[in-house]
Amino acid sequence: TVTAQASNALPSAASGCGCPDFSISRRRLLATAAATTGVMAGATLFGDSLRQVAYGATGGNIVVVLSLRGGADGLSIVVPKGADHDVLMQLRPRVTIPQDRLIGGDANFGLHPALAPLLPMWQAGTFGAVHGIGLPQPNRSHFEAMAQIEDADPASVERRGWINRMVGLGTNPKPEQHMALGTAMVPLQLDGPAPVLAAYSVNGLTLPDLWADRHIDEAVVRSWRGGGAYNKAVRQAVGCTTRLKSLAASDPAALATVTYPDGPLKDVLLNTAALLKAEVGARVVTIDYGDWDMHTGMGNVDDGWMKDHLTHLAESLKAFFDDLGPIASRVTLFTISEFGRRVEANGDDGTDHGYGNAMLVMGAGVNGGHVSGSWRHLDALNDGDVSLAQDYRSVIWEVLSKRFPEISGKRSTIFPGFLPETIGVMA
Repeated sequence: TVTAQASNALPSAASGCGCPDFSISRRRLLATAAATTGVMAGATLFGDSLRQVAYGATGGNIVVVLSLRGGADGLSIVVPKGADHDVLMQLRPRVTIPQDRLIGGDANFGLHPALAPLLPMWQAGTFGAVHGIGLPQPNRSHFEAMAQIEDADPASVERRGWINRMVGLGTNPKPEQHMALGTAMVPLQLDGPAPVLAAYSVNGLTLPDLWADRHIDEAVVRSWRGGGAYNKAVRQAVGCTTRLKSLAASDPAALATVTYPDGPLKDVLLNTAALLKAEVGARVVTIDYGDWDMHTGMGNVDDGWMKDHLTHLAESLKAFFDDLGPIASRVTLFTISEFGRRVEANGDDGTDHGYGNAMLVMGAGVNGGHVSGSWRHLDALNDGDVSLAQDYRSVIWEVLSKRFPEISGKRSTIFPGFLPETIGVMA
């Protein structure tokens, strides 16, 4: 059945920020929309395995897209130094990280000290950042900004995500390759006509017990052997679950070589690592980490909402890359959030919806140890927000084209009408 994902936020006294955009859960909205379509009948019969994406060669490169839902404050994560830091101290004195407490970074930026578990990756050059990224025009609505970022085709009215357009470039797509984990709802970046898969965990990559029989599987495939969309989806679902039977029966926790910290990222990263280590041909995996909408109570360098969130993020990502073992040499992860936050704090020691933001990029092929791209200083704000220095699609395209050279000539299909800049975050 189609179900909405429960909140994956860390418990926080500030979680009830009162943002009007979140008066209705995004996933409840998506679940309601899905329930009105004919897909509901197929999803009820075949569970999460009906929703699938493309298939690629085992042993290839892998990209993990980590969405920081809620508008993460890039100015608290990758903190400007010098004159820009003076501006922050003037406009948000109680939530700005003191310059002498920053870690890593480069001559112009430093990292929040809660990211210390990832400092060895920064020093090794496998962790970098880009600042001042975002949509071509400001959009401070959570849902609209998420939709624009994940669709990434502003001239089109078709509901189709950029990953789905990438999937559509392949031949004979199969369900094992590009998927969302941690949710049974297909996010917009995966949504579209190419087959996609969304599941809470690798144990969800199976058919209901009623159909867990070879003879029944064969009968189902024969019954749905026609050429329509439903027929094709059913055959793909049965084929996918047959190929992934061993993985679906495994215990991801038993396969882990490290201990993941408790919190919302634990299960999804543990399952992602199990999926990648199973070598089923995964190419792109999307996961979420929510509750970044910090209108109140962000906290300071030593405690509070932001510090707790970043601590969990850093400890979880360190565990994830350690758990991957040799596979880590093929995995690149980047973060994206729908927008940044206002430069000036509000009266409740939080920040409201803004514009330009930071992206973190780590893992294989990264040109790290510094903040890449352009940066428009904080004396050149856009209506009180960080000004756009580069379009977010330039960062994504640089990652994709470097990790998947076979699609390097297909940019106009994945990002129609867009001409990217060179960012320099990938080697």
